[in-house]
Amino acid sequence: MAGERADSRRSPRRRAVLDALRASQEPLGVTEVAERVGIHPNTVRFHLDALVAQGTVVRALEEPAGPGRPRRVHTAHPGMDRGGPRSYHLLARILLSRLVSPESRAEAQAEAMETGRTWGRYLIGQAPPFRRLTADEAVGRLTTMLADEGFAPEPPAGSGAPARVRLRHCPFLELAEEFGPVVCSVHLGLMQGALAELRAPVAATRLEPFVEPDVCLAHFAPTGT
Repeated sequence: MAGERADSRRSPRRRAVLDALRASQEPLGVTEVAERVGIHPNTVRFHLDALVAQGTVVRALEEPAGPGRPRRVHTAHPGMDRGGPRSYHLLARILLSRLVSPESRAEAQAEAMETGRTWGRYLIGQAPPFRRLTADEAVGRLTTMLADEGFAPEPPAGSGAPARVRLRHCPFLELAEEFGPVVCSVHLGLMQGALAELRAPVAATRLEPFVEPDVCLAHFAPTGT
């Protein structure tokens, strides 16, 4: 769904079709939209199908005024345009700037770590019943979760649980560069919470950001249990 909405923002013709429907006081058929936008009806039909599929436009059958098949007409879905621009990065910066302000800086990292742990427990899913994972299996589950969330972990070399895992991408990159201690605490907390949820015999002990320009390094150690 998000990709389809992004398509409506990138396509000038699809945007023009939607704008024509929003400007109209009554539902429009394909031919009417084509006349207002100045493109071929087949092209209009293609864009209308996409807009209907993503929920931005509503299609209905017009009440017939006489014999023959009822005409299909279209209206823009009421409400704010869900295909409009977003600025989630700005929202994240606003919230993080408050967390690292002088009044709350001392607590920010601890809160970020605990929040990360909570989300790590949620994202990893449950451990299998009646069996405890080995350290190798637990780290494998963790790296799968990290890959799904965009951290691009390198597959550990060799057998057994690795002491370190290299992470080749940060999905929070710009925020980590600006608010590193808090953002990296969230990331470390994610790994700690995930391994705790799996009842793993290994724990994430440390995260070294940007040990190389394109690598962060996660450290692991046995829990002793």
